[in-house]
Amino acid sequence: MISITAAAVAATTEAATAVEMTEESLSVLELAIKGGWIMIVLLILSIIGVYIFCERFSVLRKAMKRTPNLLDRIHDNMRDKDIKSAMNYCVNLNTPVSRILAKGVKDCRMDIQSIRQVLDNNAGLEIARLEKGLPILSTIAAVAPMLGFLGTVTGMVQAFWQMSNAGNNIDVSLLSGGIYEAMVTTVGGLIVGIIAIFAYNYLVAQVDKVQNMMEADMIAFLEIVAETGNGFPTHEKVTVKPAGDITNI
Repeated sequence: MISITAAAVAATTEAATAVEMTEESLSVLELAIKGGWIMIVLLILSIIGVYIFCERFSVLRKAMKRTPNLLDRIHDNMRDKDIKSAMNYCVNLNTPVSRILAKGVKDCRMDIQSIRQVLDNNAGLEIARLEKGLPILSTIAAVAPMLGFLGTVTGMVQAFWQMSNAGNNIDVSLLSGGIYEAMVTTVGGLIVGIIAIFAYNYLVAQVDKVQNMMEADMIAFLEIVAETGNGFPTHEKVTVKPAGDITNI
């Protein structure tokens, strides 16, 4: 009898705990909804931030993939004075590094300093493509907490306005509830902002890695140019096979 009673009590306690947890989760959801229009704006910003992070993460993963025989192939083609094959190979790979080197191969008849300038200019363009969307993510990281604070201030204004209209019949529960709901926007804004700033810094670090890879390959290419020489016939007309849209990664 005692064991049966204990089991019944335990079951009742577990059921009560489950009901309390359900009610608590529902109350949190309802409270988030009561945060007002600012919570909707924060939700939209969070969706935009997630999209930018996922899209840039995919792009940077592709950009960080190295082609092991890229420089060897360019070296062999330039040693054999086959500039067309080197250019077509770089263009067909269609990666940020290969597109930069394709410009260097095209202008390999120039002096080393001029080639270096060409590589640097095109590297800047490629880095700008990789950083597409990052300013928006940075803006979300900065604006989201401010929107949260704005929601809290407006909520407090409404709470005190209700208190002033109530006169001597002040309902403390109504006032505290309004303030508590207003604080939700601050929590939401901080959560969105913190996640966004971590995502932004991670993507910036990945862009820096790609930039370092570009720099290493550019230096190696200049060494290839110095080793093989730039004595290509100036009357040779170079044509490149179409490789589709090479402006996208």
